[in-house]
Amino acid sequence: MNSKTHILPAVLAASIVFGVLTGCSDKAKDKQMAASGATVQATVITVESTALPIVATSPGSVVAEQQAQIASRLMGFIRELYVQEGQTVAAGQRLFTVDPTDIQGQVNMARAGLAQAEAGLADAKNDYERFGTLYKEEAIPKLQWDKIRLQYQVSQQQAAAAHAAFDTASAQMKYATVVAPFAGVVTQKMAHAGDLASPGRPVLVLENLATLRVQTRVARDVFSRLKVGSDVVIQVDGQGGDVAGKVSNLVPAADPVTHSYLVKIDLPQGHGLRSGGFIQVAFPLGAREGIRVPGSAILERAGITGVFVVDAQGVAQYRMVRTGAAAGGNVEIQAGLNPGERVVTSSTIGLQSGDKVVSRGNGNG
Repeated sequence: MNSKTHILPAVLAASIVFGVLTGCSDKAKDKQMAASGATVQATVITVESTALPIVATSPGSVVAEQQAQIASRLMGFIRELYVQEGQTVAAGQRLFTVDPTDIQGQVNMARAGLAQAEAGLADAKNDYERFGTLYKEEAIPKLQWDKIRLQYQVSQQQAAAAHAAFDTASAQMKYATVVAPFAGVVTQKMAHAGDLASPGRPVLVLENLATLRVQTRVARDVFSRLKVGSDVVIQVDGQGGDVAGKVSNLVPAADPVTHSYLVKIDLPQGHGLRSGGFIQVAFPLGAREGIRVPGSAILERAGITGVFVVDAQGVAQYRMVRTGAAAGGNVEIQAGLNPGERVVTSSTIGLQSGDKVVSRGNGNG
């Protein structure tokens, strides 16, 4: 037999033995590496199922229920504006004046017409009294008396019309000075001194801050679960805390475009919100089962949001999770964790998968 034939099986057997030994060596190395992980003292908690609130949010705005666009009832140039945007005014306070020259001319004409009508009435009254005596004495015919009496009646009507014209013209003078119809804040100024004012063209916008409300629109399923008096939470960007509110009005007619429903919300005293502000309204709609962990347990590693889960041997492994809403320092876990699992909530900055975690208390695990 050829000697090479004997050599090949020997080489093959040696290779197999070497591979087996190498594999055993790698496994031993892995175990050694796993065993060589750092030991970290940390707070560990056991994840438990809990009742989580069901909350629907919708954008809204702060509006004044009492708002007025202040315009002049006269046509004329604005002589003076007495207020600025943001200024608080009292009811009856002067806002602006319109040049009353044209109205003054109408008043003078009405006064002259009234004087003429009153003079004509005085003459007609004298004729009526004098000819009335003659008619009683049968000194004048009835036809002549009827004409005198009719003339007196016409003079009375003309005088009454002249009085009405004068009163109307005089009343217009008071509209030359425009005053605030209620106490509030000037939120817009749309004209300046020298501009032409005319009926129907607003000069100022006045809002009563005591009547501020929140308005928002919600979907039908949310609307059907709301009641007047329901508590809501108003979330304001840049403000220290949320504002509590109550549903004050539910408008049952849906918007034909968005198919949403208008909800009006009362604000508490000292709410600190401003008209026109953009807010978010949170409507509590009940509760559901879920899990939460402290916000300190949530990490971001290599762009992946996760937590460190500790197994039965006390070894930590990084696990990706999907987070939900945060509240009270806790974060909802929507996926990636189950009740009963243990999670590290402290000393996570330098923690690595494979590290041994020794619980130092302050948790329930």
